[in-house]
Amino acid sequence: MAKEVFMATPVVDQELCIGCGSCVEVCPEVFELRDDKAWVIGYDKCSTCNCEEAASICPVEAIKME
Repeated sequence: MAKEVFMATPVVDQELCIGCGSCVEVCPEVFELRDDKAWVIGYDKCSTCNCEEAASICPVEAIKME
């Protein structure tokens, strides 16, 4: 039986987010700025970019991989 692999997906804490846009620069397929906050718009695209880098460069640590 094949082992199922679960990928971590990004979650943005809206209270911490300052809307700097660094995540959008790294992963424009996954993140978008709306009303000065980052939003995850493409969970299914996370395998095509580096969401972990986006999380690590967030200056306020508002992005977690879950």
